[in-house]
Amino acid sequence: MGMYSKEQGIKILCPADCENSPKKKVLKELIIAFSTKNSNTISKYTMKDICWNIVNDLTVQGNEKVAEVLENRITSKIVQIEILNIITHGKTASVNGTIILEDNTIYSFCNVYTFVSAGKSTIKEITTYAIKMNG
Repeated sequence: MGMYSKEQGIKILCPADCENSPKKKVLKELIIAFSTKNSNTISKYTMKDICWNIVNDLTVQGNEKVAEVLENRITSKIVQIEILNIITHGKTASVNGTIILEDNTIYSFCNVYTFVSAGKSTIKEITTYAIKMNG
């Protein structure tokens, strides 16, 4: 692990290169925004009609629906995020890692992002794969 920080009470671990490009920085900020339910930051980096597909669970469209899902689904405080990889290529990207909740529940995740274009940092679609690792 290269970098350690604490944001809004969440310990953030990520590789040293996790901010070496504008898109990687956006993706790191977005992971933190989703974890803290920060709808302002989410709206800043996503299209108003963003499509979020949580595989084998649900699909929602629109920033308001995303905010509702975060509010209703994240009921235990996230205490740590470990970002293992941020990979960007053209108009697609992915981030994988682990999230630890206050009750010590651990989730491994991989998010696949589609940007509006290769040159823009605005996201139009997110597909999330999440696996509960304990409990």
